[in-house]
Amino acid sequence: MSSSETDVRAARTPTIAVTGAASGVGALLTERLAASPQVKQVLAMDERRGEVSEAQWHILDVRDPVIADRLRGDENPVDVVVHLALDLGLDGDPAARTAYNVRGTQTVLTAAAAAGVRRVVLCTSAMVYGALPDNDVPLAEDSELRATAEATGVGDLLEIEHLARRAPRAHPGLNVTVVRPAIVVGGTDTALTRHFESPRLLVVAGSRPCWQFCHVEDLVSALEYAALEKAEGELAVGCDGWLEQEEIEELTGMRRMELPSAVALGAASRLHRLGLTPSPAGDLAYTMHPWVVSGRRLHEAGWRPEWTNEEVLAELLEEVSGRHTLAGRRLGRKDATAAGAAGATVALLGTAALVRRARKRRGL
Repeated sequence: MSSSETDVRAARTPTIAVTGAASGVGALLTERLAASPQVKQVLAMDERRGEVSEAQWHILDVRDPVIADRLRGDENPVDVVVHLALDLGLDGDPAARTAYNVRGTQTVLTAAAAAGVRRVVLCTSAMVYGALPDNDVPLAEDSELRATAEATGVGDLLEIEHLARRAPRAHPGLNVTVVRPAIVVGGTDTALTRHFESPRLLVVAGSRPCWQFCHVEDLVSALEYAALEKAEGELAVGCDGWLEQEEIEELTGMRRMELPSAVALGAASRLHRLGLTPSPAGDLAYTMHPWVVSGRRLHEAGWRPEWTNEEVLAELLEEVSGRHTLAGRRLGRKDATAAGAAGATVALLGTAALVRRARKRRGL
């Protein structure tokens, strides 16, 4: 085999590093890449070891600059990094979460450039487009990012998007691909999946919600496409099409609770400000206005989702069965029984007692 043929083959079978490889999407992608004949080797990077024995594990914090040495490698340098070490959970300290997410992404991009990595794949969310009443349905990948930092984790994602756009200028020769999934379902816990744990579906009067899901298996296959450089740039991923609110109610069998915008947003804001719920009022926008995506670029590259919105919704309902949430706050069995007896309207609007109790404790 000639030298040029060897170089071509090496380009077709890259060495790929995955951060956040021990759990969640990172673990699923690591397992998939490790089994792929199109991948030469997988380097798994996390603060703890995962279960994929075929991968070469490096136990480290992605904010540690030593990651550049791991990517450079003595014999087998990394060609592509898929950065999935993010914390977008509802619990914990938001400032610490932001420091981890943004600093980690900065370090990975800088280390990748220093190590001669040719591509970094980042995963944010279609939420960065913003949920607005005048959004196109569906949105194209190159639509303006109009989200604000008012929803859970979106501020972090917008900063990561900014780093992605700045990277080619800051690090010439480094290509960055950004994957933006719709509502991810499959072992996930977000404000949007908790929406379906409530006794009734909250609908803000005058709004037009459109629901689009992304099964975690489809997200993993889209990330694989990006890692193998079959698609590049800004890639939106989700099920084909979307579901209107009426279809959601028919498929779930759940009744709606319709409230005026001022009431719903005001209550959500007060509860979050007092620390009684993890979800800020900004999360409600994503249940009010459309933010569905077309996924055109992945489709043009030959990728197709394996799951439909209806199938993903059915799986979500099975996952959340037995869980009880009101205004984004998980309830114990005793609280859930009381809330069920009172009804969802009382649960949301009857927050006055909780508010008074919190203010009394704080001496307000």
